[in-house]
Amino acid sequence: MKQESQLDLGVLRERIDEIDARIVELYEQRMDVSAQVAEYKIESGKKVFDKAREEEKLRKVKSLTHNDFNSHGVEELFEQIMSMSRKKQYQLLTEKKVLGRLPFIAVDSLLEDGQARVVFQGAQGSYSQAAMEAYFGSGIESFHVETFRDAMSAIDEGSADFAVLPIENSTAGIVSEIYDLLSEFENYIVAEQIIPIEHCLLGCENADLDTIRRVYAHPQALMQSSDFLSSYPWQQISMKNNAFAAARVRDEADPAQAAIAGEFAARYYGLKVLKKGINRSKDNSTRFIIVTNQRIFLRSAGKISICFELPHRSGALYHMLSHFIYNNLNMTGIESRPIADRNWEYRFFIDFEGNLADSAVKNALRGLRDESRNLRILGNY
Repeated sequence: MKQESQLDLGVLRERIDEIDARIVELYEQRMDVSAQVAEYKIESGKKVFDKAREEEKLRKVKSLTHNDFNSHGVEELFEQIMSMSRKKQYQLLTEKKVLGRLPFIAVDSLLEDGQARVVFQGAQGSYSQAAMEAYFGSGIESFHVETFRDAMSAIDEGSADFAVLPIENSTAGIVSEIYDLLSEFENYIVAEQIIPIEHCLLGCENADLDTIRRVYAHPQALMQSSDFLSSYPWQQISMKNNAFAAARVRDEADPAQAAIAGEFAARYYGLKVLKKGINRSKDNSTRFIIVTNQRIFLRSAGKISICFELPHRSGALYHMLSHFIYNNLNMTGIESRPIADRNWEYRFFIDFEGNLADSAVKNALRGLRDESRNLRILGNY
């Protein structure tokens, strides 16, 4: 009986192999027809994506099945097949250079003649200024503002060409306000800069660990340095910004006072580093984005950020994410933020690898735009 069951399994597997071979053959035939359709669309100027046609196709193939499980499976299968067909057509249209203009302009450099005016949030000597100089160089013309909104407004109104803003810390997570501002303003990410965060204890020239009585820093820096601080009976005082803390220690020149900030701030304010690397995580880094009000992207860009809203229905997010799978695009991040004045509704932010000139990216974005609400490309960088 066992031998007969094994024989039956072998026969069934042979049948599956035969069916799979036929499926592959039919798939290749379909792709050949899709290429012919693309040639027709090139000649006639018709769009690749036809929502009504695809919805009708899905209804038809689902009606050919005999149970709900197969109906759902066929729907997913044909969604992917049609997506691959569109991808093939977009590839051919790209080769023929008939896809029209991109919504963004590709450039070779962000700086015209090496000149630009850059804004960063916070005080001079902050990690934001360090990120700005790491990306643009120390000679770039710049100014600083008090809030993230002020920085976004500066590039929105044209008083600055670029803004440098922190968007994520490897330990503390995302800066949620930046995500909200990206969805509010018509500004675009064109680059990113990652800065290692190494908190140092800074004091005036005649200070040392024995003279310190008070430590000033941003609450997050105090938290990240809690293991070190717990060894000392110092008063911990919160400040709006680590650079403000460093400026206070410099201005008051009191050996009983210290600030937590980076070495960049120590050099800027002429303070002495009393202790390096006092933060808990030795691999702590902050990712900064470079934002402008121009729809541009570097030709070498390899990462795209988008945001969109979803209808309230089962599987809505799954269908959105399937566009990345079907187009072989690697998604590197996803975040959600509540939508103001709409309880329990969320806006999703997604980062994925790609360039706006890629046919797979065009295919995915067209599908996402049709199936989501208020899709926005936040930048290619």
